[in-house]
Amino acid sequence: MSLLPESFVYQDIDVDDVRIHCAVGGDGPPLLLLHGYPQTHLIWRRVGPLLATDHTVVLADLRGYGDSSKPAPTANDVEYSKRAMAADQVSLMRALGFDRFGVVGHDRGGRVAHRMALDAPDAVQRLAVLDIVPTRHSFEHADTTFGLGYFHWFFLAAGNGIPERLLAAEPDFWIRSRMNSRRHGGAPFDPAAVDEYVRCFSDPAAIAASCADYRAAAGIDLVHDSADADRRVECPLLALWGEHSFVGRTYAVLDVWRDYAADVKGQALPSDHYLPEEQPELVAEAVREFFRPT
Repeated sequence: MSLLPESFVYQDIDVDDVRIHCAVGGDGPPLLLLHGYPQTHLIWRRVGPLLATDHTVVLADLRGYGDSSKPAPTANDVEYSKRAMAADQVSLMRALGFDRFGVVGHDRGGRVAHRMALDAPDAVQRLAVLDIVPTRHSFEHADTTFGLGYFHWFFLAAGNGIPERLLAAEPDFWIRSRMNSRRHGGAPFDPAAVDEYVRCFSDPAAIAASCADYRAAAGIDLVHDSADADRRVECPLLALWGEHSFVGRTYAVLDVWRDYAADVKGQALPSDHYLPEEQPELVAEAVREFFRPT
């Protein structure tokens, strides 16, 4: 049984060399919602229906995650560069009939959305990023606190098959421990959704893909980001973050984003990292207001 309302229709759409799994519901201006690690489109299961009263909402699994294709990584992990992952989603929206749309991305999905706004500015009308600062900023300002708080960035990027083998031993433990350690109040995690995250992540191809995602972040993504160091996101950008999250406790979030985007607004919400699950109503309210047609 689907965890989304029956009004959301599932589709598997071929875009270039991958197949993207998505659910589409609602009516109105198109809005693409992208999940983060280690989840799937179901992180939006409470937010999506709230937004579907005003928008055509597309909930998509990133390549390598959920029930989307998981191409085998090659030497430089280009298959999991944010540029490749962003291009998938632009092609998905075009296949659905949307040449211009809004994008909301949490965690890894926010990094994909950031790259999408740079690579496809004619497609991205407005951009919302949840609980992140730009990847390049994170690495350039990394210190002991960052290394301990975001140890998984370095563990997953370790290479030589190390994280893949260790995660394959206990994927259930890894998913639940990562999520439970980054939650602070709000709505509890939906056990059925967490079970789905575990099901999808337990596929060895998903583990390999997600490790490649993090290796790309520390490799080819930084090459792309450095090449675009003088460019800024030109469309309006909304940043939301958890006041109890590492991002909220560590960075002056709006000040950071103003170095990367021309028009920035945002606020902290009473949560930790998983805003769409901890505070779905507040996320939906902020997103709806930001994307309200003018």
